[in-house]
Amino acid sequence: MRRFVFSAFLLLIGVGVGVVVSSEYRLVPSGEAVGNEPQAQAAPGGHITSEQAFITVSRAVTPAVVNISAKRNAKTQQGNFDFPFEEPLKRFFGEKFGGKSPQHERRGEGMGSGVIIESDGLIVTNNHVIEDADEIIVILSDKREFKGIIVGTDPKSDLAVIRIKAKGLPTIPWGNSSKIQVGAYILAIGNPFGLTQTVTMGIISAVGRANIGLTDYEDFIQTDAAINPGNSGGAMVNIQGELIGINTAIFTRSGGYMGIGFAVPSDMVRSIVGKLVKSGKVVRGWLGVAIQEVTPQIAKIFGLSEARGALVSEVMAGSPAEKAGFKSGDVILSFAGEALGDTNALRHIVAKASPGDLINVDVIRESQSMVLTVKIEVQPNDLFAKRSRTPHKPLPKLSAALQGVSVSELSPELLEQLALEPGLSGVVILKVDPGSNAREAGLRKSDIIMEVNRKTILTLDDYEAAFSKIDKTNPILLLVRRQDRTLFLTVTP
Repeated sequence: MRRFVFSAFLLLIGVGVGVVVSSEYRLVPSGEAVGNEPQAQAAPGGHITSEQAFITVSRAVTPAVVNISAKRNAKTQQGNFDFPFEEPLKRFFGEKFGGKSPQHERRGEGMGSGVIIESDGLIVTNNHVIEDADEIIVILSDKREFKGIIVGTDPKSDLAVIRIKAKGLPTIPWGNSSKIQVGAYILAIGNPFGLTQTVTMGIISAVGRANIGLTDYEDFIQTDAAINPGNSGGAMVNIQGELIGINTAIFTRSGGYMGIGFAVPSDMVRSIVGKLVKSGKVVRGWLGVAIQEVTPQIAKIFGLSEARGALVSEVMAGSPAEKAGFKSGDVILSFAGEALGDTNALRHIVAKASPGDLINVDVIRESQSMVLTVKIEVQPNDLFAKRSRTPHKPLPKLSAALQGVSVSELSPELLEQLALEPGLSGVVILKVDPGSNAREAGLRKSDIIMEVNRKTILTLDDYEAAFSKIDKTNPILLLVRRQDRTLFLTVTP
């Protein structure tokens, strides 16, 4: 009996929370700005209750979140989802109709969300919501419909700006995403499965999420708020009703909510929106280096007091970095006066720089501090071609100088077989023994060893000579080319 009463009590609490955070609210006139909304009222004792805050914020922000219908002419099956739900990371861009039919020419219709950021009809959403759309229909909270016009898109951040011909629309004020903290309450507003003006509540689970594989430039806010297909482009707001992110993706194995969602932070959104409104596109700065994280072991080898910054593993030919004197093995500690916590920070700082800017960069080279000045350029389209090296004709020899690793000199035939660009120099790994130190260090078959303890390897003789001088009591530093990237690895002899 006691267990039944306790379960009933929990159910009552769950229903109460559900009513607060998942509602279709239209009490705010569509022409009233969010900034004019009343503030949450203090409860007895001078404190604002969570329920009061959620209600007030929901009432203020939901009118500024719109439903976006993107219509496409394509050969497809009705009800099929354009994004691969069998993959763990999903865009959540839902289809309006369910079921399947034979493949035929039809007018496909996908549903997403958007946020009004200016009262004259400027709306931000995700690029994948409106990508390849033949027609965009924006539906406001008061059910009015407008044709959406694309202002600009940025696939690299998965953001887009559209405009509708309307005035006096409600907006959501910008928040400062750099000040958000893990554990803080947030609300996610959107149109999951076409259910308009849906509000869900959660907390900020993590910030600065990167290397997820969704976009080229990732700095996501992670949340446990329930977001589902159709929420793409919707608002993430803090408890003050400020926009701190644009909902973008979920992590799922089933196609539905699993407690992990991602949003593009408002600081990035605001910067991208400004550029799209100004010129319709985003021009990013280019440094021209391949970088990797500084591990504690690498920090020790490079004479660093701590593992921080970004390690340069490659300098691209003809790049701004090469012109400025950067070298492979440099550790970048700060860029334009901003200290680097990790490699992701450098990518974003460089991307925000304008072509033509002269930037001072603090680096460590062979335990010596120096400042290099680089002139930022526009990233070229032929980056792969710029990474080619001077051709070298190798000799057909084999070596097992590194225990557990069999290598061979490169040949044109091997380069072609491995789908690598012509001109690479070094020795290629043919086999890595299971259980060896090399395998544990991350070496793989087909990796190309280009340096051993900072000594350039052109031939198998260079490789064997380098290993003959190695101090077996210290880790070995290898510079390795793997497919289209270069990285440093440390191996215990």
